[in-house]
Amino acid sequence: MRIILTALFLLLSPLAALAGGLIADDTLAVTAPTPEQAAELLDLSGPVQLARIDQGVPGWQVSQAGRVAGQIGSTWEISTTVGYSGRPLDVLVAISPQARITGAILVRHDEPVLTLGISDADIAAYVAGFRGFDLAATGPAEGLPDVISRATVSTGVIRDGILRTARTLAIGRGLMAGGGGIDRLSYQPLGWDQLLGLGALAEVRVTMAEAAKALAGAKVPVEPGDGDFLRLWAGVIDTPTAGKNLLGQREFTRAIGNLGAGGSVLIVMSQGLQSHRGTDWTRTGAFDRLTVVQGETRWQPGADDYQMVKHLALENVPQLKEISLFALPALIDPTQPFTLEVRATRPTERGEVAMTVALPYTLPDAFRLAAPTEPEPLWKQAWQTKRPQVAVVALMLTVLTLILFAQEWITRRPRLWRIGRLSFLASTFLVLGMGLNGQLSVVQVVAFVHSLLTGFRWETFLIEPVIFILWSFTALGMLFWGRGVYCGWLCPFGALQELANAAAQRLGVKQIAVPQALHERLWVAKYTLFVGILALSFYSMHHALILAEAEPFKTAISLRFMRAWPFLLFVAALLGAGLFVERFYCRYLCPLGAGLAIPAKLKIFDWLKRRPQCGRECRMCETKCTVGAIDSIGRINANECVLCLRCQVIMNDGTQCPILKRRARSEGAPA
Repeated sequence: MRIILTALFLLLSPLAALAGGLIADDTLAVTAPTPEQAAELLDLSGPVQLARIDQGVPGWQVSQAGRVAGQIGSTWEISTTVGYSGRPLDVLVAISPQARITGAILVRHDEPVLTLGISDADIAAYVAGFRGFDLAATGPAEGLPDVISRATVSTGVIRDGILRTARTLAIGRGLMAGGGGIDRLSYQPLGWDQLLGLGALAEVRVTMAEAAKALAGAKVPVEPGDGDFLRLWAGVIDTPTAGKNLLGQREFTRAIGNLGAGGSVLIVMSQGLQSHRGTDWTRTGAFDRLTVVQGETRWQPGADDYQMVKHLALENVPQLKEISLFALPALIDPTQPFTLEVRATRPTERGEVAMTVALPYTLPDAFRLAAPTEPEPLWKQAWQTKRPQVAVVALMLTVLTLILFAQEWITRRPRLWRIGRLSFLASTFLVLGMGLNGQLSVVQVVAFVHSLLTGFRWETFLIEPVIFILWSFTALGMLFWGRGVYCGWLCPFGALQELANAAAQRLGVKQIAVPQALHERLWVAKYTLFVGILALSFYSMHHALILAEAEPFKTAISLRFMRAWPFLLFVAALLGAGLFVERFYCRYLCPLGAGLAIPAKLKIFDWLKRRPQCGRECRMCETKCTVGAIDSIGRINANECVLCLRCQVIMNDGTQCPILKRRARSEGAPA
């Protein structure tokens, strides 16, 4: 589909080049909330103050009475949300300091169904349904509003944009952890060995022999041996399973209660000759032997960060020499790996010799909160929930493929062809159209062209599986059979026209034969309409969508005739004309058919057969053609052909084709 429609884009590239600057300017604009909107979104009464934040995740911080009351972000600015029209879809989303969505307002869109078809009240109710959603929830996303059935793609994109923007904003403002924070509630009674096995404490040991080698040259040498120079244990004990078991409830509560905002508690325990604390800290106020290293950050605890513990609450623990608690500052992220370094020094004749003992630590997974559930991409959800619809469409496309490949066999059996075609068209209208809303539109062609200019994203087009499959099959089918593979077999409104005309002919309604000269000139209308819609979309997508109402598809198929009377009257007029001129709308007014006809020039096979006598000795196919696609000399105009196969039936029917009749008479004449 992308390759074929790219050809359409290239044919119209001068127009696209002229409009490119306009599109670029249009897409950069971000709608800022007003103070009134901010107060409404955050459910605040009284004046509020807005502060623009551009660093990190961009957005607006809302304050009231000197305190932060919430954050507001734009789905277009943060998540680059693009609607099915190919244009920005901007929703302002507000979140509370507790990482809950408090409101959302749709401020900008160019979606066809939202412009004409779905009321403002419907959209307001839909976006309001996100109020109260907890972004930090780790379970399935429940309580969210369902997408609106008549605007599945547009409202689905809105939902995806709101959730992604709100989560990004909450993480960027520090309201929730991006990868899951520390579990500060769970408790399980465990012993020393069990805590070590769980990874709650990291351990390192340096023997006297190792220290003697590293500190060689000291005035007072370290005597080598198998004993401990330094045996070190350390870990973050914010989780009750670690802290409460090690310290007991009283000491654990005191340690946690002394923490500042965003802080954590690090326990350091040691035995052996070397002290991890030393004594200089009592004079300098800094524990210069200890350093916590995380990335480029190096932090040494001070006296204000220290709390001494005399003994652990656990039994059967090693004989510990020193137990220390240190309050880690917010600049050290306890959920990320870090290294505790202990420095040991000894004086020498020429200065000092030193060694560093490094103890790497990583918070165990058992001590982490589950990361907030990231919703599955919207297009994946759509394909999973619409598997039955996908199966139905796949079955119909398989049947159609067999019909087209077996056309030679089928067209030799006129009755089979007639029953098969009418049955398939009935299925197209009732199942594909009224049941599955599988009606393609010129709006989708325009959206595709715009997506090539503003950044193509498959996700946008994958949101509606039925439409995506139909476009994919149509694109491939145009290479084999031309535009008729869709227009003649898979277009629900086209099927409705042909079925209505077949019923009219059965009831004796006289058909009007449009003179060939007028017929060919009327073709200009649909091509002009297509180019006009595409050109106008570069100036104003809103006005282009209004002009696209020349398509009756939305009224007749998408909204199932549930619209205001002017739209219904327009559809009735088109169907009424089609009772006298078969497929009147397809012939002269359909901009989608015109848009498909342009890239259909790439068709590489010619499946429809003609005889040398066609157009010269016989013009029956010309007069019987459903859409007048055969000219006076017997040639089939692929731009207009809907692949109904009627001409092939006539050519293979000895009771209809004059050439076959004459051949039969000559073969049966006596010698």
